[in-house]
Amino acid sequence: MTTSTIAVGTDGTSTSEGAVRWAAVEAASRGVPLRIVYAYGPAEEAAERLLAGAVLDAAVRQAQSAAAGVVVGAEALRGEPVPALLGLADVDLLVLGHRGRGGFTSLLLGSVGQQVATHARVPVVVVRGRADAARGPIVAGVCGSATDDAVLDEAFAMADRHGAPLAVLRTYAPPTPLWVGDIPAAEDGIAALDAAARERLEEQLAPWRTDHPQVDAEAVVSPDDAGAVLVAVSHNARLVVLGRPTHSAVVNTLIGSTGLHLLHHAGCPVLVTPPAAVASIASANGHAQG
Repeated sequence: MTTSTIAVGTDGTSTSEGAVRWAAVEAASRGVPLRIVYAYGPAEEAAERLLAGAVLDAAVRQAQSAAAGVVVGAEALRGEPVPALLGLADVDLLVLGHRGRGGFTSLLLGSVGQQVATHARVPVVVVRGRADAARGPIVAGVCGSATDDAVLDEAFAMADRHGAPLAVLRTYAPPTPLWVGDIPAAEDGIAALDAAARERLEEQLAPWRTDHPQVDAEAVVSPDDAGAVLVAVSHNARLVVLGRPTHSAVVNTLIGSTGLHLLHHAGCPVLVTPPAAVASIASANGHAQG
């Protein structure tokens, strides 16, 4: 994936400082410029513009400290945060802290953060969790849906770029326990399901293994709840990648189950990929504007 610019939203809070630093390191690793954005409401006056300047100046220093040599631009946008972020042109990755104030009032998952992750045409990273999240494997969650290709594209590219191991997780539903009298169902049924799920996942990963031979990719299957497993592994991971559902009618439900649970509780940054069709539109728009 070719990224023209990474954009990060800031409001001067500690969580947005973490997002700026993460975005700066990622921009440097990709060799692309970083765009730092502060949005303030249309009714705000001169005092807010002065605050915006101070916040942006500090954010530029934070970015340059985190990644020497990265090209940084900063801008204050007058308008509500969600449309300001979603309306950014020539941006292929959006980065946010997991909560905010001031210029990004109510940047809590379920409000601005959830809306951006739900509607953006480009991947969105919500930076949260431990300070040493530059260590550990990258983890990708797949589910056998149309979002998997975008997830694997992002996860393999990130692992390749950072020289990190990759764990790709797919869960499956265990068989409903059946008892006849005192005789439990045979346990080899679960083993067979596990083996079949692993085989399907290995087949799914084959093209990406070929394209990224340097990536140490492990296929992981589990009968447990996907959200719980991803949260558990996130505490030792550097990044978790998951997909956004294709159909907008069920986006909020699915984000609210696995994705939103992860965004609230993950121990590391979380990258949410848009559906492939949406990403293709964004890419076409970016080329048209460039």
